[in-house]
Amino acid sequence: MEAEQIAEKLVEFYQKPFGGKTMGRYRITMKYMCRIAGCRRLFPDAIQKISQELYQLGYILIDMESYFVIISHKTFTNYRRVNDSLFL
Repeated sequence: MEAEQIAEKLVEFYQKPFGGKTMGRYRITMKYMCRIAGCRRLFPDAIQKISQELYQLGYILIDMESYFVIISHKTFTNYRRVNDSLFL
């Protein structure tokens, strides 16, 4: 499966109810990422391509080494910002 198709599948998961939530951020193991990709192992360049495709769709892929987190860009819009007052 191509990176674009994998990213679209990951977005589908984001929008499906599971784990007690109607939709939203989730984590996925390398095992299941490989299952989606149809391969035994995902190399760093393939993960980079998937990450880029997700970014184009408005999502972020975070590599936590033993699993990945998929989260929407919108999640970060209400985070507090660092400003000059912290450096005084």
